Amino acid sequence: MSNDKKRPEWTPKEHNDAFTTNIMDGVTGGHDGMKRSQPSKKKPVPKRRVLTVDDYVDGVLNGNRTVIAQTITLVESNSPKHMETAQEVLKKLLPYTGNSVRVGITGVPGAGKSTLIEAFGSTLCDDGHRVAVLAVDPSSSITRGSILGDKTRMEQLSRNKNAFVRPSPSGGTLGGVARKSRETLLVCEAAGFDVILVETVGVGQSEITVRSMVDFFLVIMLTGAGDELQGMKKGIMEIADAIFINKADGDNKQKALTAKAEYNRILHYLQPATEGWMTEAHTCSALTGEGVRNIWDVISRYKDTTIKTGIFEKRRQKQALDWMNTMIQEQLKERFYNNRAVKELMPSIEKEIIDGQLSATLAVNKLLEVYNSDSKG
Repeated sequence: MSNDKKRPEWTPKEHNDAFTTNIMDGVTGGHDGMKRSQPSKKKPVPKRRVLTVDDYVDGVLNGNRTVIAQTITLVESNSPKHMETAQEVLKKLLPYTGNSVRVGITGVPGAGKSTLIEAFGSTLCDDGHRVAVLAVDPSSSITRGSILGDKTRMEQLSRNKNAFVRPSPSGGTLGGVARKSRETLLVCEAAGFDVILVETVGVGQSEITVRSMVDFFLVIMLTGAGDELQGMKKGIMEIADAIFINKADGDNKQKALTAKAEYNRILHYLQPATEGWMTEAHTCSALTGEGVRNIWDVISRYKDTTIKTGIFEKRRQKQALDWMNTMIQEQLKERFYNNRAVKELMPSIEKEIIDGQLSATLAVNKLLEVYNSDSKG
C-alpha cells in the first residue's frame, strides 16, 4: 500500500503540514487488506423427505412430536391427494385410539379460558398425565385466516414435554370446532395422550357441535358479565357437565361464590346434560391455582359414574354416528357445489333471485333437479 500523501484539488495553494486533509490510496484485496477469498458455493438445500403412510403411523405411535404435527397437518389438508393418505393413516391408527378422556372447554369472552387451560394442563402434566390441547381459533369471514395465538398464550404448557398444544383454524365451522378436529383428536389419542382438551370459540347454541365429540363438557364463566349474556348462559348451561367460575380471587372471590350459588339454583331446575349426572357450579382461579385441581376431580367422578351406568360407552357410540352423519353432510355439500351442471346454472339462478324473479325455494328445486340429472348421467 502506497504511503504517498495526495492533496485534494480544492486545498489552498498556501497549504502546509498543518492542513491535515489527504487522500490515501485504497487498499487492495479484502476490506481489511487481506487477500480476498473466493466465495464458497452454497450447498443445495435438501428436499424434505415425503413420508409414507407407515412413516406417519410409526411416528405417531412412537410419540415423535414432529411427525405428530405433520400428521395433523396432513389430516387438516383439503387436498384430495392428502385426504386419501390421511384416511389410510387414520385407518391404521384407529385400533390405538379411544383411551383418553375428551374434554370440551368453552366460555364467555374474557373468562380466561386459555389461562385456565394452561394452569389445568400443567397440573395434569405434573400428576403424570399426557395432555393434548386442540385450541380452535376463529377464522376471519373475510380473509379466512386465523391468528392461531394459543401457543403464545399457553407458552409454559407448550414447552412441557408431556403436553402438546395445537392451534387450528375453525374455518367458519358451526360451533367453532375445526372441521378436522375429530381426526386430530384421534391422532393425539394414538400418540398416547390420555387427556384431550378441546378449547372452542365462543359460546351459544351452536356449541352443541362440541358436545357431539367430547365426553365431558366444561363451561367457564366469570362474575359481572351482565344480563346481556343470560340467553347465552341458559343455552350453554343446558349442555354443560360442569360450570367453573374463574377469577375467584382477591376482591372478586366473594362475587364468584355468590355467582356459584346462583348458578346452582338455576341448574337445579334444568334437565341434566348427562343422564345420571348432576351438573354443578364451582369456583377456581387460574391466577392463584385455587380450585384448579378440583376440575380433574370433577371429571374423574363423572367418568367413574358414567362408566358404571354405561352412559360413557353409549356417548362414544353416538359420537361415532354423529361423526359419520357430519361427514355425509359435508361431502354431499362439496359434491353439490363442485358439480359441473350446478356451477354452470348457479350464476343465472343467483341473478334471478337478486332481481326478484325467482324465490329461494324454486331456485333450490331447480339446482337440485340439475344436480340429480347430471349425477344420473
